[in-house]
Amino acid sequence: MKMSGGVEWALHCCVVLTAVEEPVPAARLARLHDVSATYLAKQMQALSRAGLVRAVQGKSGGYVLTRHPASITVLDVVEAVDGAGPAFVCTEIRQRGPLASPPESCTAPCGIAHAMAVAEAAWRDSLAGVSIADLAGRVDPPGSGAGALAGMGAWLTAAQEE
Repeated sequence: MKMSGGVEWALHCCVVLTAVEEPVPAARLARLHDVSATYLAKQMQALSRAGLVRAVQGKSGGYVLTRHPASITVLDVVEAVDGAGPAFVCTEIRQRGPLASPPESCTAPCGIAHAMAVAEAAWRDSLAGVSIADLAGRVDPPGSGAGALAGMGAWLTAAQEE
């Protein structure tokens, strides 16, 4: 399954929002990541509709996380941006063609549909097990002393004053 590029952008934005207290405009997030402001704004709106971020209006407006980063999962972000629908949709191809099976003999999912459902469940479970806090912790692993996330937060905060 291929996810949209918006998922990557939205995940990065959620991670950097953990480093700031004030709202950050989508245009500033786009500038930080050197991506299209228009396209990123759509991803932020999707996150807002899903209740993962909140849009704050006004001169100091922008986006903030609505919950603690440990309670927002990667799956939450994926579903907000790309939707919660299944990656694989069985079209019952076994009921088509010259040797089609009659519908009454297709009461259980075929082996392909079953395998795809098992794989998707594992994929979703895996994404649900990783939080934005987990991702933020991987930006600057303990003991690394790198401070990249803090640096991004400082840049975003200073950018508000420009």
